[in-house]
Amino acid sequence: MSLVNLLLPNSWSLVSLNLSQHKNHLEGLLFVNRSGNLQCSANNSDISHPPSQRNSANYRPTAWTYDFLQSLKNDNVDVKYEDRAYKLREEVRRMIKDENTVELFTKLELIDDIRRLGLSYHFEKEITQALDRFVSFEWCHGNNINTLHQAALSFRLLREHGYSVSPDIFQSFREDKGGFKSCLTKDVKGMLSLYEASFLGFEGEFILDEAKSFATFHMKQVNEEMTSERPFEEVNHALELPIHHRIQRLEARWYIEAYSKRDNANPALLEAAILDFNIVQSTLQRDLQEMSRWWNGMGLATKLSFSRDRLMECFFWTVGMAFEPQFSRLRKGLTKVTSFITTIDDVYDVYGTLDELEIFTSSVERWDIKAMESLPEYMRMCFLALYNTVNEIAYEALKEHGQDILPYLTKAWADMLKAFLQEARWQRQKDLPTFEEYLENAWMSVSGIVILVHAYFLLNHNISKEALESLQNPHNLLRIPSTIFRLCNDLATSTEELRRGEVASSIVCYMHETGKSEEFAYKHMRSLLDETWKRLNKERVVIDSPFTKTFKDTAINLAQISQCTYLNGDGHGAPDTRSENRIRSIIIEPIKLKNIYNKHGGECK
Repeated sequence: MSLVNLLLPNSWSLVSLNLSQHKNHLEGLLFVNRSGNLQCSANNSDISHPPSQRNSANYRPTAWTYDFLQSLKNDNVDVKYEDRAYKLREEVRRMIKDENTVELFTKLELIDDIRRLGLSYHFEKEITQALDRFVSFEWCHGNNINTLHQAALSFRLLREHGYSVSPDIFQSFREDKGGFKSCLTKDVKGMLSLYEASFLGFEGEFILDEAKSFATFHMKQVNEEMTSERPFEEVNHALELPIHHRIQRLEARWYIEAYSKRDNANPALLEAAILDFNIVQSTLQRDLQEMSRWWNGMGLATKLSFSRDRLMECFFWTVGMAFEPQFSRLRKGLTKVTSFITTIDDVYDVYGTLDELEIFTSSVERWDIKAMESLPEYMRMCFLALYNTVNEIAYEALKEHGQDILPYLTKAWADMLKAFLQEARWQRQKDLPTFEEYLENAWMSVSGIVILVHAYFLLNHNISKEALESLQNPHNLLRIPSTIFRLCNDLATSTEELRRGEVASSIVCYMHETGKSEEFAYKHMRSLLDETWKRLNKERVVIDSPFTKTFKDTAINLAQISQCTYLNGDGHGAPDTRSENRIRSIIIEPIKLKNIYNKHGGECK
């Protein structure tokens, strides 16, 4: 293996990836201007493919300009507050490990608070040990599980952490003739816990389906006078979206403020959460600024004016998948991947002619730099930018770990673009597929497989044969989150896509095939979404999975960021004020320390 890095005069550098044992697919020239601007190295002779008509989706320009992103001042808070944050983390660690805590459920509530405050990634070992002790001493016997809150909280925490526990714990809260006891409806804290626990169900666990319906109905009847133990806003927050479907950093921001309003809030825990949130935000801002410089240097947003400029939204997506500071490399790699997905998706959905799309798909499938010669100019830019970036990711893996990952990356891209092409054919030819045909194509076209395949290699250095086979023939852990991604996307974007003339979506195909109303179709898709989440929940507790816990969490987080992005509309393609506020709350605006500290007596320096 050799790397030739020749620095040429003036403003050019030439990097040649000449890897003899990988010559078939890792040999090519990467021309990059030192300022970061990508330059086409292919023959510039114009191959004309005159389109009969070019469409435009009239996408809004980005709300996050390059100058704004570069102006962000994180003040190095990760360095400034690290000593204080470390001391607080050690204090929290002692709380988790404290064996003198008589009430085990108090320990579970502490663990839940730590998780929701965004701190659990610091204490994974201690939390696992505490839950192991709980399972050994309490869960198997259930002697001290007396309240609905205790049963539901312990069930949810154990399932969240990969324990395969039975929902039979809820049988004691049901009437002999079936149905949950009516007296439970007065216990708002218990009802809220039951509601949250019900979203961790597997297929066939009908008691949890019943729990969800029961808790949802009665929580909607709750008013402010009924909530003495839990603020009314926590009930509304849960009804909007359960914890299990929320991205962790957004939940941490909300929960820090909710927790700070409690009279019994632990000052050390609260201060640790605030400092950690701002420290992580500082890391995220640096990652974002680096990606902003990369995207600006690529020049695709200005050259391909028909496409969406969504660098910030792409970065936010990666934060939803992995916010922890140690995953900077993953976030930056996936930001590049999702930026290309967004741009190329617009080529297929909006701008390209069917002939051009056939050629582009074939070019990516062949992964041959010579294929550029047959592409129109705007597609050459897309192809070369993608080609260079994916080759660079593959080269880094080969250089650092001796692993040839390029065939897996290029196959994922080719498979997705073939699914893009099928959708383009349906659209251009006004051909409506069956609902089954649509979904079989759509879980691939939504791009989850491409994202997760890249994520796997960006996360893992020790790669197993079983995992590679599971990437080639997508395992449920890749396929199920992709299906959730697709259903969330369709539920949010079908109306706008129809306006643009795009024919196929799950809603339209289902309505056409069954003759049902639009309202019924949406209801059916939401039901299908719930069932798909149950299948994903099961994957969390599979013991013989070829994938690590870290990758499992990342895949589940993909489903969660999908729920978040498409909760109130298309937060990626057509972000509104709510979408922008979510981004601001996680990436732009730190939590102000003094206002919260003053109430609880924490240190503010």
